[in-house]
Amino acid sequence: MNVRRLIPTTAVAGAVVLGLTALSACSTSDAADGGNGDKLKVTASFYPMQFLAEKIGGEHVAVTSLTKPGVEPHDLELTPRQIGSISESDYVLYLKGIQPAVDDAIKQSGVKNTVDAATLTTLENHGSEVSGHDHGHEGEEHADDHGHEGEEHADEHGHEGEEAHEEHSEGDGHNHGEEGGADPHIWLDPVKYAEVAKGVGKSLEKADPDHAADYKKNTDTLVAELGELNTAYETGLKNPATKTFITTHSAFGYLAERYGLTQQGIAGIDPEAEPSPARIQEIHTIAEKEKATTVFFETLASDKTAKTLAKDTGLKTGVLDPLEGITEKSQGADYIEVMESNLAALQKALGAK
Repeated sequence: MNVRRLIPTTAVAGAVVLGLTALSACSTSDAADGGNGDKLKVTASFYPMQFLAEKIGGEHVAVTSLTKPGVEPHDLELTPRQIGSISESDYVLYLKGIQPAVDDAIKQSGVKNTVDAATLTTLENHGSEVSGHDHGHEGEEHADDHGHEGEEHADEHGHEGEEAHEEHSEGDGHNHGEEGGADPHIWLDPVKYAEVAKGVGKSLEKADPDHAADYKKNTDTLVAELGELNTAYETGLKNPATKTFITTHSAFGYLAERYGLTQQGIAGIDPEAEPSPARIQEIHTIAEKEKATTVFFETLASDKTAKTLAKDTGLKTGVLDPLEGITEKSQGADYIEVMESNLAALQKALGAK
């Protein structure tokens, strides 16, 4: 993902005009066909945001995701119609730094209730090697503070939340902490994801106060589920034979940090990049030293790199899903189920009892 098909800002600006024109021309028929009634029109940037909006919004929201199932979210190119539809939303939920095209379009949309999930928790820098021993569980202490802090960013200030969090988001792209950027993969840590859920719940209460009680109830239910998931990970990964796992996609820095593990990325940030002979040898050495058994690849990218490395080093391959989208190939129907599948895969690879 070093090289992404990014849409220049000027192109986005032009597309916004085209999108708004297209919408104005057919807004009447769209409204008649939509069937959403009085539901809050929510636009989510990609699956982890869609899941939160649907779980917390429940029957009171109509959620549209900008990223179709099976599409690698970092490669997303928005159509003029999609860009225009953002401006027609009542509420937009996204994660700045994952999808530059989406970030640009949202900045120009003028939507009042725009929530950047990155402002609802604390982002950190993660390279391809991330050890839980470096930071322990310090993220937990932010849970309450950022649940409320994010609400203020998202709701009272509209787009100011993005600016207030600029130190985390500026120039992030999708660099996983390389070159000084912050790692955006906060949803792969159930504790951080719960922090975000609390902020989203509060922001929905303010955006649609008539249904605030239901949003609060749904938020509490989801946070409890994420708490159970966190407990399952803590228990399931407590006594592994090895703490090191190897992955083609360095997306699991927060997860590794949370549960005291070490992530070893093969070729930096691009899951389909060919690893250099030197890196293959280095991974082989690490695997022997740390008794690592498995090279993980993801469902939305090729397994070629993982199989090449596994063949060269005598390791097994397995799937560790970064949950950027749900397809028929996913090991579960939703976020919770896929995270449970990830836990089982990690337990097997790490020799955890």
